[in-house]
Amino acid sequence: MQAVFDFFNSGPFALWRWQRLFMASPEFLAGFGITILVSILALLLALILGIIFGLFSTSGLRPLKILSRIYVEIFQNTPLVVQVFFVYNALPYVGVKLDVFLIGMLCVGVYHGAYVAEVFRAGITSIPKGQMEAARSQGFSYVQAMRYIILPQTIIIVLPPLGNQAVNLIKNTSVLALIAGGDLMYRADSWASNGTLSYGPAYLITGVFYFILCFPLVNWARRHEMRIKSRDSRADAPGRNPEENPEAGS
Repeated sequence: MQAVFDFFNSGPFALWRWQRLFMASPEFLAGFGITILVSILALLLALILGIIFGLFSTSGLRPLKILSRIYVEIFQNTPLVVQVFFVYNALPYVGVKLDVFLIGMLCVGVYHGAYVAEVFRAGITSIPKGQMEAARSQGFSYVQAMRYIILPQTIIIVLPPLGNQAVNLIKNTSVLALIAGGDLMYRADSWASNGTLSYGPAYLITGVFYFILCFPLVNWARRHEMRIKSRDSRADAPGRNPEENPEAGS
């Protein structure tokens, strides 16, 4: 009985800690808003870079393929934390000083852009080459064939892995805490370190906030992947006429 009393009065999850956390809820919500904003902007940047370098890696121009590989290999094989610290600490020595919010958005976006590029590369190469050849034989240019035939099919295929990349991107925005970026993780750590040492409630509620953002994306990506597999299995069923199944050709 005494152990239960101590847990609720002096333990890491004591009630008074939760009361103070509730009083600091505006601070946590402000950090949550910054995390959402950084995630959205970084995801847009990652998608733009991913599409561009994904197209580069599948083009017939060797210089573009080499450029794409350099980008992907550099950012996939160096830690995001190192990239953030480099931009935050090293660039000011050459006269380039950026706002911490901008640093977080750029670093997270460029980092995940390398992974998105690989997702698009895999999606494009999964489309049968005969479709590109058929489009070119009908007078389509390479750009027109990619825009109207290849990319629409690619986007459907890559949506599940893109959803997973979005989840990883959201979680990686927590690196802003290392440079006082004002995000959710930084607010939680600062509040817990400011005299109360209430790390238990702070990190628990922070985890709940991240879960609120990530779980719907993971669940959606899983459902979409199952729909694609179900559609493909129906299309490949013996004796089925593709003309009788509109989804088979989509």
